[in-house]
Amino acid sequence: MSQLDILLIVSRVCFGAFVPLCFIAVCVWMERRGAAFFQDRSGPNRANICGFRAGGLVQNLADAVKLITKEDIIPGHLKHKFYFVLAPCIVFCIAIASFAAIPFADVMKIGGKEYIMQTIPTDLGILWFLALAGFGVYGIILAGWSSHNKYGVLGGLRAAAQVISYEIPMGLAIVSALIVYGTVNLTGIAQFQGQLLFGFIPMWGVVLQPLGAIIFIVAAFAEANRTPFDLAEGESELVAGFHVEYSSMKFGMFFMGEYVAMFTNAAIIVTLYFGGFQIPWLATETLVAYARPLTVLMMLAVPACGWIFCLWMSKNNRSHYAHESDYRDREVAVYTKIVWGIVAAIDIMLFVYLIAASGGDADRVLVMFLQVFTFLIKTTMMCFVYVWVRWTLPRFRYDQLQRLGWQTLLPLSLLNIFITSAVVVALS
Repeated sequence: MSQLDILLIVSRVCFGAFVPLCFIAVCVWMERRGAAFFQDRSGPNRANICGFRAGGLVQNLADAVKLITKEDIIPGHLKHKFYFVLAPCIVFCIAIASFAAIPFADVMKIGGKEYIMQTIPTDLGILWFLALAGFGVYGIILAGWSSHNKYGVLGGLRAAAQVISYEIPMGLAIVSALIVYGTVNLTGIAQFQGQLLFGFIPMWGVVLQPLGAIIFIVAAFAEANRTPFDLAEGESELVAGFHVEYSSMKFGMFFMGEYVAMFTNAAIIVTLYFGGFQIPWLATETLVAYARPLTVLMMLAVPACGWIFCLWMSKNNRSHYAHESDYRDREVAVYTKIVWGIVAAIDIMLFVYLIAASGGDADRVLVMFLQVFTFLIKTTMMCFVYVWVRWTLPRFRYDQLQRLGWQTLLPLSLLNIFITSAVVVALS
């Protein structure tokens, strides 16, 4: 095994482990700022380090310190303390492992060898995600049962019923997609979506399978226990549901597991229905062929984006009231320097690439970075949809949740399979 092989393996594993963890902070920040926007309030703007608030990101650090230093209570009445401790670990670890089979870039060819850009280069693809996503509910059921609390038990039972109700439509929606794609391999599915329909429409799953995309997204919301499908922890009915007896970092692991699951679900939705790592109208080989002009375009686009971001930051990072010496002005000045430093570093690297490294394998490495960036942007946008729905729709009643799964999504998913099969057979 060469040094390049070892480097790429380590890079893939680090990406699969650390990117979902880093997105916990991004998703929590997005949740708070999004909730504040929809409710017409300021959001987190008090926690700071020497006056620097980082747009509310410092609040995440304050929450982490609070959870870590909080007293870790294990109720004395528990009969199964081992399972009580194990449950949050299952929820968190399953959420991390579910991301392992999702491709974040196309297959990279260097020196005549092909490198699959997944944490675990497996052909199981979507089957890996389905197996682990279904297993994650065991942690919730175990937490409710081991808490020896009636609210916890009810929360666990609701989670089990919810998973049974929505995993069937989700699986049937995936069957329709697989009929179109002809493979369960997620890299192959993303590569398929790099083609063009009628020569100008990207063949994304949402174009080929609009009904299947809606069914899958709704079921993914239910799988993640996000509002309006958070019946397992409904505060107005069950106090906190399955995690009512948890405190400190045990509760923190449930909290982090929810946001990792949200990121993973967003990533699988993007991979199946929104082109994955594909840039619209620019397939991998097209990007490689036009790497140099694209680099010049990026060298112009990066400063423009930095300038727009600085304008937005200076406009929104101000108090609603007049101050003679607002500390936020100093904060914006420092952030502006940081942004322009990053812009300068990116442009210097692109310039060095143009002068010294363009052509051959270097073009494919550049394309890989572009596709990773595209994948993360799409996934972030889908995470915002999760936040958007949470702070727009109220929680469903339990009978409404079950009726939606069994009487609406299930018949529609079966109908979608029949229609998709008929169209594919007719066109083949």
